[in-house]
Amino acid sequence: MSPPDRRDLDDALLHDHWRHIDKLSLEDFTAEDWALLNAQRADYYRHEQARQVLRLLTDSAEDTTFGYRVNNYRHSLQSATLALRDGLSEEDIVVCLLHDVGFIACPSRHGEFAAALLGAYVSERNEWMLRRHAIFQDVHAQHHPTIDRHARERWRGHPHFEWAATFVERYDQAAIDPNYECAPLSVFEPMVHRIFSRTPRPVAMPD
Repeated sequence: MSPPDRRDLDDALLHDHWRHIDKLSLEDFTAEDWALLNAQRADYYRHEQARQVLRLLTDSAEDTTFGYRVNNYRHSLQSATLALRDGLSEEDIVVCLLHDVGFIACPSRHGEFAAALLGAYVSERNEWMLRRHAIFQDVHAQHHPTIDRHARERWRGHPHFEWAATFVERYDQAAIDPNYECAPLSVFEPMVHRIFSRTPRPVAMPD
């Protein structure tokens, strides 16, 4: 049997009863086309968003590391497991699980990556923390030759400062123990699905 044509995979639909918009330019879409596409899009996101977010993480399960004793996948599991065992909320646990999901693909802005990914589905407290957690981590790198350990002080007094400091101290900088017994990802998968099933908050685009 011959393998399926690549084009058959590229334009496969999630449901058999769905229809393609058989036009090759958005300028040609009618109001009816947009109505159909948007209805299918909403259902697609409900089925696929959390699954594809989890795939970002699971694809790193066997990755190597550049020096840490755990790879980013194990770090993420350890962070989430610590939060789970401390009795944190489901949202906080998912944030721990996914806070570094862009650590390798987007290293210099991985906090912003996580904030963009999760921001519409989590509290402003967690979005704020995610965006800045890498800078808050610097205070723990006492002998790093180039970083400013006091960079987080610019936000001292902000309502979310203490959560960001606690998150980094307890669930980030210390979640690199190769001997720590992590909960399996299957424990967290339903939580991720529930977070992404929330109605997203409007996100203002910067000027």
